[in-house]
Amino acid sequence: MNFSMFIAEFFYKSIIQRRLIKYSEVFLNVSRLVGLQMVLFCFIIKLLSWEVGYFSFYMSFTVTLFTLIILSRAAEHRFLSYLRSIGRNTRSVLFVGHDKSLLNLYNDFSSTISSGYRIKGYYADKEMEGAPDKLKYLGSIDDLNKKLDKWDSDPLHELNIDELYCSISHNDSEEINRIAHSCDKNVVRFFYVPHAFEDYQLNLKACMLGDHLVYRNRIEPLRRPINRIIKRSFDIAVSLGVCIFLVPLTLIIGLIIKIQSPGPIFFRQGRTGIDGKTFYCYKFRSMHVNKDADKIQATKNDPRKFAFGNFIRKTNLDEFPQFINVLKGDMSIVGPRPHMLTHTEMYGKLIDKYMVRHFCKPGITGWAQVTGYRGETKELWQMEGRIKRDIWYIENWSIWLDLKIIWMTAKSIIIPDKHAY
Repeated sequence: MNFSMFIAEFFYKSIIQRRLIKYSEVFLNVSRLVGLQMVLFCFIIKLLSWEVGYFSFYMSFTVTLFTLIILSRAAEHRFLSYLRSIGRNTRSVLFVGHDKSLLNLYNDFSSTISSGYRIKGYYADKEMEGAPDKLKYLGSIDDLNKKLDKWDSDPLHELNIDELYCSISHNDSEEINRIAHSCDKNVVRFFYVPHAFEDYQLNLKACMLGDHLVYRNRIEPLRRPINRIIKRSFDIAVSLGVCIFLVPLTLIIGLIIKIQSPGPIFFRQGRTGIDGKTFYCYKFRSMHVNKDADKIQATKNDPRKFAFGNFIRKTNLDEFPQFINVLKGDMSIVGPRPHMLTHTEMYGKLIDKYMVRHFCKPGITGWAQVTGYRGETKELWQMEGRIKRDIWYIENWSIWLDLKIIWMTAKSIIIPDKHAY
């Protein structure tokens, strides 16, 4: 990737969605960036008095690179358009409010199938003026509130919502906060769309959605495609190496497990993953086979553990099969630890913003685990501390933070954490 593309990627952090950017805009943006790069290089040649041969070589390189970028973007655009036309890689959206700003947003979302947005409808105190028939009116704000009151029935997930865009008056901050809070509890991303010329004072972050100014309750670095590519590439590269090493390790650990405790070598358990979806997490079995494995968390002197199982838990060796989950795409090397389904159901009702931790893939290790929140959580405040650190990780992710967490985890394998059991 050339120098100007790196400049663009780092300077346009506030653009949270590229689905609304048309291919013609991509062509113009790439042209501007390549042109800027050529001007900068010509200036450097003049300044350093380099030979003309350097310029000829660079021109050939730039033209070739420009052509490859345009062709790759065109192929990407065609591929995504096809996927979204058959219902893949889409996002389901719900609107709240009747302001014209939402209608403008709807027009952009629905202008082309390739955007990948599926509008379920809108709630408002009155029907939206000028709204097309396809934009379904679902009821009043009171009707929405009745649904929000029914937390146990997953109110927003009745419509399978991925994102909610709210455009009621900012003066009704209590109502906005209520809706945003419910979105957090249901793993739905919340956006506030301001009215034209309104004096906005809510505690949210400004960002751009195509040409539209919107506000959201948190910034997630992993929403940027380049960051997801970096993280996924790192996950695959490391996991492939570990899985090769895992073959002889499995033979040794598996033999000892079989000697000490009858039953399977691996333990498979349903856990809550990204967007609140269930996946099966793999571990080396560290306990005797028991009926409470999916319900009760391990404790310090847990009678279900056998001797070698206790050792692999303390040294994190029991977690190694989760690199298979990483290769499958269910998990990442670093992220919030995946919890049992029963714990998700329980803590989702007890802890504010608990479900926010599912906005990213769960990890083999995480920020909470290397900062003193590993192991059994006897008290509610311990789980609350873990969740705060999980959310902090989501809002502050960087590849350097991942490397730091991996290093701290490696040290804990050599010097086991006293809370690990």
